Amino acid sequence: MSFERIMGLEVINDEEYQKYRENMIPILHSFGGSFGFDFKISEVLKSKTEDVINRVFTLDFPSKEIMEEFFSNADYLAVKERFFIHSVKSVTTISMHEKNT
Repeated sequence: MSFERIMGLEVINDEEYQKYRENMIPILHSFGGSFGFDFKISEVLKSKTEDVINRVFTLDFPSKEIMEEFFSNADYLAVKERFFIHSVKSVTTISMHEKNT
């Protein structure tokens, strides 16, 4: 079984967000993680949050534990601090679940 996280973001600076992606992907891959889907959204028809969502993506990990290790990794946190917090206004966790591979 692998673990999938479905996320929604409000990206407010595409250029900085792209730098975040470029810098975090090698770290993500080193943990066996990857993007499954990635969408830019122009219209949200129904939502459980008041936050704006203009980007939806999935992250796949070998396990929930590895996902947690990735998000607490010092190298990842440095990239997040440098690029993510200036490029994303809101973060919505849509779902996290085990999935059959």
